[in-house]
Amino acid sequence: MHLNINLSTRPYEDAQQFWLRWGVGLGALGILTLALLTMTVTGWFNASRDRAKIRDLQAQIANRDQQRSDAQAFLQQPANYMTRDKSQFLNDLIQRKSFSWTQAFEDLEKVMPPRLHVISMRPEMTADGQLEVRLVVAGDSRERALDLARRMEGSPHFQQTQITQEAQTGTTNAADAVQFNISALYIPEQPARSSE
Repeated sequence: MHLNINLSTRPYEDAQQFWLRWGVGLGALGILTLALLTMTVTGWFNASRDRAKIRDLQAQIANRDQQRSDAQAFLQQPANYMTRDKSQFLNDLIQRKSFSWTQAFEDLEKVMPPRLHVISMRPEMTADGQLEVRLVVAGDSRERALDLARRMEGSPHFQQTQITQEAQTGTTNAADAVQFNISALYIPEQPARSSE
């Protein structure tokens, strides 16, 4: 048996492979650091641009709020009561007239589950000027009304859908065993504007 023993004071080491491995690792770490630094600086510039845009939008909102306050103060003057009341009446009338029964029933038909039907539908304007639709529907089970409420919430035309009342009808007709009152905000589809 023959053993090779190196008894020198400085044993041989393969330094080239050591520096090659560490050099590649340090190079990759440098590239990663540079990429992260670039992303940080870019994010900082984008954030400062977004902050400036937010300041501009807040200034515009404050300006519009001031204009609205000035307009309301002008309408609150005793000399303008008659004009304000006429304007409010005409605006309400225009909003009521713009309600399309056909479009509302088409939108409702898209979300109506089977074995549930509309008994009555009443549109009303809320205090903040949104169109609220109050429905009375009848069906054979509560699950159908819950399904309708879920479908209405998933539709782009109905928001804040809620079942306000539920009652057993007491009729012998099983198809109308349960009656529900449902209210929702209605957002009609806006007609496409023709390009001029």
